[in-house]
Amino acid sequence: MNIFLPLLVALPLIAAVPSYVLSKKKADSGLYFMGFVTLIVTALAGWLFLNAWGDEKTFAFSCEGIIGFGLNLKADGFRSLYVLVAGFMWLMTSLFTPQYFAHGHAHGRYALFTLLTLGATVGVFLSDDLITAFMFFEILSFTSYCWVIHEETPGARRAGQTYLAIAILGGMSMLMGLMMLHLKTGSLKFDDLNNISKTLSRDDYFLPGILILIGFGAKAGMFPLHVWLPKAHPVAPAPASALLSGILTKVGVFGILVISSRMFFSDVSWGNLLMLLGLINMFLGALLALFSIDLKRTLACSSMSQIGFILFGIGTQALLGEHNALAAQGTVLHMLNHSLIKLVLFMAAGVIYINTHSLNLNEIRGYGRKRHGLKLVFLIGAASISGIPYFSGYASKTLLHEGIIEYIHHLQELKECALAYQFAEWVFVITGGLTFCYMLKLFISIFVEKHPTKQEEYDKAGSSMTPISAVALGASALLLFVLGLYSEGILTDLANRSLPFLMAHEPDHAVSYLAWVNLSGGLKSLVIGLLLYLFVVRKLLYVKNNDGQKDYINPWPEWLDLENSLYRPVLRMLLRLGTLIGLGFNASEKIGIGLGYVMTFVTCLFDSMVDGISVLLLRTILRPVYDVQTMVPIGNRLTWNLGRVADVTTGTFRKIFGMKPKEEHYYIRLYAHMWSNTSSFMRRLLRTLSFSLILFALGVVLLVAFMLIR
Repeated sequence: MNIFLPLLVALPLIAAVPSYVLSKKKADSGLYFMGFVTLIVTALAGWLFLNAWGDEKTFAFSCEGIIGFGLNLKADGFRSLYVLVAGFMWLMTSLFTPQYFAHGHAHGRYALFTLLTLGATVGVFLSDDLITAFMFFEILSFTSYCWVIHEETPGARRAGQTYLAIAILGGMSMLMGLMMLHLKTGSLKFDDLNNISKTLSRDDYFLPGILILIGFGAKAGMFPLHVWLPKAHPVAPAPASALLSGILTKVGVFGILVISSRMFFSDVSWGNLLMLLGLINMFLGALLALFSIDLKRTLACSSMSQIGFILFGIGTQALLGEHNALAAQGTVLHMLNHSLIKLVLFMAAGVIYINTHSLNLNEIRGYGRKRHGLKLVFLIGAASISGIPYFSGYASKTLLHEGIIEYIHHLQELKECALAYQFAEWVFVITGGLTFCYMLKLFISIFVEKHPTKQEEYDKAGSSMTPISAVALGASALLLFVLGLYSEGILTDLANRSLPFLMAHEPDHAVSYLAWVNLSGGLKSLVIGLLLYLFVVRKLLYVKNNDGQKDYINPWPEWLDLENSLYRPVLRMLLRLGTLIGLGFNASEKIGIGLGYVMTFVTCLFDSMVDGISVLLLRTILRPVYDVQTMVPIGNRLTWNLGRVADVTTGTFRKIFGMKPKEEHYYIRLYAHMWSNTSSFMRRLLRTLSFSLILFALGVVLLVAFMLIR
């Protein structure tokens, strides 16, 4: 039983290389093999999900000695649920991949890194300590990078640079936090972190917690480390975009959930921090999505916004402490809903792209008017993310809203000021309206409006999906729809079995999702969204062009792009600063070289005087009698003897065959020169290695000193 968990992680990792080899023989073979492997992983994950009840120790695996801390895996209700979600999403995107890559390239590379990323993702979700999670987290950061740059366009390479830079910086921050935390606690296992607040002062673990939050938040797309998300998703292939948005961001959320529920349970400051970051994420992401006229960029910015809702829920859990049941349920369900919603929407975007070769709303406008299957699939995803009743997103947003309302009532009962949290609740409601607005904009532009010049071409085009792609989109949308039909049933059960991982208990009373008090909150968002669409989108963002036709525009100022306006300039400034420092050292070095020449001259002068006196003594009073047989005039004794043998041998052969003899002592000089060069190289190499080791040791000493001071 214990071997089952590492098998689930290792299977896609092992299968990655065969998928690449098969693709070299026939491009589609590797993709179909990838689909077969994901089917097996999904089946195994389904079995694990159905059996991960009761005694959790039955589904645990530990292997000591790996990376010094051991490899620790464990399955419970929440972790088995998300392993199943990961398997299902990989399976659906694998079914859609052959059509998407029908005219693509590098099939083997895509299959290789897709399976590697699947194995690493499953490893993170099954991890039972922060080091195991970190190891798999870093693996998937580098393997998923190949998704971003897959198309090899300038935009893809630039987005890949941003993605990789954020991933590396996040990983370094997390590693620093883990080392500091381990120094304080002696263990990084999830269960051992439960009582950290009881045994340590908050100052001892708050900074490590912030560093770990930065690492996981970078992958989740948390502000201000979100800059990779709106740029990486649009340039990646649509199946990869669905996984980047739907599941890889949840890897970051998983880590944030771990440290929040175990290290900062009932910590008001931590809750306020996450709530603030969540509010910025949700509102800024929704605003960027509203202005965007690129389909996949809109969905990517939407992902940033929905991650904000999830962070908002995690922050509310920390504020509520032991009374966090509703917020915990809402967090889990919104994670689940967002994963499935983005699976549906990004695959639908992929269908539109492979048939129109564009993602610009002005180019794809009207494409889906007569494609009723694609229209229904997109409608289910759009309605779910907008929080419309009877769709799954409504239930999770209702629970998140109920969580903040519960905390406001709690503060009012204590006669404390709740104004800041009332403001946060209104930002929550308004952001829900923005979500409905930009999804309404997408749906109407693609499936209702007519294209001014290409509508007849779009209407007469053949089927937009192959049968297997239709199965992938249809099954994903159907699951999403079924989950939302009866929220009190399936969704509530899924949330309740995940609560122990979040250190939460089931709520004292069931939530009536269709009660007026809950419906009214959702209706506020829908009304706000409709008004925004009518008076902002139609009036300000949909204007006439030079030809008299109306087009969608994006008036978002470029200078508000944090990467281009802040991060890259700061990086260039640091490089220039380093150059100036280097020039300063260079100037100092030149002064030092000048002084060195003077000292060298003086030294050589004294050296020549000593040599002159020595030669005079040797030729007069101390004149020695040399043994000619033992003298080695060039090189050392080894090179001298080898050279003499080589000179005599070659000289003899040249005389026999009448060839011109070589110069005198040719091989003696050659071997001496080779020995001199080799000795010099070895001395430089050893000095370089010694210097590197000194720097490394100095870095370790500084790191340990910093942790000891903290």
